Amino acid sequence: MQTAIHDSGGRLTLGDLAAAERLGAAVAARLQTGDAVLLRGDLGAGKTTLARAILTALGHRGEVPSPTFTLVQSYDTPRLAVAHFDLYRLKSPDEVRELGFDDALAAGAALVEWPEQAEGHMPEERLEIALTAEPRAATLSGTGRWADLAAAIAGEAA
Repeated sequence: MQTAIHDSGGRLTLGDLAAAERLGAAVAARLQTGDAVLLRGDLGAGKTTLARAILTALGHRGEVPSPTFTLVQSYDTPRLAVAHFDLYRLKSPDEVRELGFDDALAAGAALVEWPEQAEGHMPEERLEIALTAEPRAATLSGTGRWADLAAAIAGEAA
């Protein structure tokens, strides 16, 4: 059964958890040190679910709690260090630096939920994944090297 449908606009309809896992694996396969993946969407859209799928595909074998209250969780996966940020509760965009965002990018990759809370501090080169709950879907776009990779990832995950 096909659980994901890709259209030419970089939009991927996610029919079930397996589709999110395929998307996570396709993103994880391309992550490098210095990469930022911005996860956008309303509450319940699947941002943390996708972050878990990316971390699992990178080889993490433990829990992946939502960083809603801790603001950042760090993971040393077999292939790459990854920091998972949730910026929803930031009081000021500058707080993202206090959380070690620049250090996280220097040491590995960053998954960022609610990036709009610190938009001016997000790197120019990035992958953006906009998630919706109804219908469950992901729209991928990117800048820099991610510009061409976004459509390839969506096609691979379909």
